[in-house]
Amino acid sequence: MCSGRVDLPHVFRAFSNGVDGVFIGGCHLGECNYITHGNFHALNMTLLAKRLMERIGLNPGRLRIEFMSAGEGIVFADVTNDFVKEIKELGPLGEMEGINGDELRTRLDGITKMVPYIKIMKNEKLGTPLQNLDEKDTLFTAEEIDRLFSEMISYYIDPEKCQACMTCARRCPVGAIISAKNQIHIIEQDKCIRCGSCLEACPTKFGAVTKLSPGESVPPPPPEDQRAVVRKGKKADDS
Repeated sequence: MCSGRVDLPHVFRAFSNGVDGVFIGGCHLGECNYITHGNFHALNMTLLAKRLMERIGLNPGRLRIEFMSAGEGIVFADVTNDFVKEIKELGPLGEMEGINGDELRTRLDGITKMVPYIKIMKNEKLGTPLQNLDEKDTLFTAEEIDRLFSEMISYYIDPEKCQACMTCARRCPVGAIISAKNQIHIIEQDKCIRCGSCLEACPTKFGAVTKLSPGESVPPPPPEDQRAVVRKGKKADDS
């Protein structure tokens, strides 16, 4: 019902399914029926999606958002026809951009996996209504998106400190932590969205989760036959 419901995964899922263009229609800005200003969120999301499309080599013109009322049927028809014409001129997805099918799927899968991380890092901007529409082209910049990926942090569980309490695994929102009773926990880097939940959840008395700096290599996990946890013994009395 609300354009604010449209999210980044919806856009990239559509492209992954082979559509050549995505059109989003919303109420006029400032005239939200639900008093949530979801259309402003949809606008910010679209602007971010366009920058992400540029990053993976797709023409951002394949994504458009327009605002109109339910009574503006002629406007809707004109905008839709114009968008369809533009997409036909662009041709099939990836063809005009010079990206073959397999490479296109790889790029779309890669950016889709990063959506949770991207939303965490850009949450404030996504949720702040854009008051000056003249600034929409600069809300998200190509340089900003490049930094988002080049300065990506990682998290690692130190096998020497992990006590297999499973607290971090229970808190992980995407199930990226391999955990088992009495086994050192492992973060699956391909699944990790870099939200930091594991770092916050790890008991301070263990301090097993480490935040790695951008570019810092994640140490390899211990082999499966070396993942048994060695419990920390109590300190002997001084007497």
